[in-house]
Amino acid sequence: MIFVGGVLFHNDFANEESCDLDGLLEHPALVSASLSLKATPEKKFSVSEASSEGLTKSKHVYVFQREYATVDPMFVDWVGTDEATTCVGVAIRNRDNGITSVGHMDSPNIVELGLSQMLSKLADHKLDTEIDVHLIGGYEDIPPMLANQTRSRRNFEEGYSRPLCAKIIEVLGKSALKFHVQSLFVLSHNTRRDGEGKTYPIFTGLMVETLTGAITPAIFDETTRCPDELVRRIRQSASYEDPRWKGRLLDTYDTETDRFIIAPCSWTARFVRMTSYLQQFTDSEVLHNCSTSPYAEAPDFVYNQRRQWDYLIKHSDWTDVFRMGQPRVFTRDANGGWVMVEQEQ
Repeated sequence: MIFVGGVLFHNDFANEESCDLDGLLEHPALVSASLSLKATPEKKFSVSEASSEGLTKSKHVYVFQREYATVDPMFVDWVGTDEATTCVGVAIRNRDNGITSVGHMDSPNIVELGLSQMLSKLADHKLDTEIDVHLIGGYEDIPPMLANQTRSRRNFEEGYSRPLCAKIIEVLGKSALKFHVQSLFVLSHNTRRDGEGKTYPIFTGLMVETLTGAITPAIFDETTRCPDELVRRIRQSASYEDPRWKGRLLDTYDTETDRFIIAPCSWTARFVRMTSYLQQFTDSEVLHNCSTSPYAEAPDFVYNQRRQWDYLIKHSDWTDVFRMGQPRVFTRDANGGWVMVEQEQ
């Protein structure tokens, strides 16, 4: 069930035109929330920024695309994600105990199981649990020449963001749990246009303060997208070929022990050959062949792609990375950073 402003939102799932999503986007309370969020300065989260603000002792958890993490405010101060252009960052929080889960959804195909994973340690199967929901990311990525056509004429050319947002709202609405949608900063609310009519997202990330539930638009840098940045980025792509992760978000973090337990994902020789082929592309070709939103990516998109491909070429056998098919485990050091636990041979 979806609530807005404490009132049950009446859904009409028989309508193929996704009026439920449109109705939420037009809801006065959510329009007001979007305007407030739009006026909020985007936080740049980095080790240097944290140091200058006296936050070096703060503990945070970062989530990559197709990952999720459920955190306890006893252990974690902040949890967030970014790099969501056509993707959507989903934050859900138990009002009673502050347990917070953030997922980075990139396809309608992972929404149902993905939300179930996120809720597994959040609601504890109690139907009376009150859950706050924030969605940031996804924009009007429909090509300008299609934007004014009727939906029936668009057919499948409706972009990536809208079907994803519609599926998230559908699953939340059909659930017996009580979801209080606080932020719906997606699609029209999260879109800006340049002089040529090209569309871009306004915000691509979010950060949740676990103690209060406050949400802030955010971007992270290489120093805070950790631990094991490259391996986790590679898992996102390789998981499409690994049947163990079909329809699921990638397991990353253990709530009870405050450790990163990065579940293994395999990659094939064909996948490695493809990366070698892609490495020969120009930067422009990389953007247009490897992104769903080539005009909206961050400046380091191509750089990060090439780093992943270099790593894959050097580590072509996935069992050399995930020894004996076991997860890669990281624990916090005294300063809140991450140290890898050596695996037994």
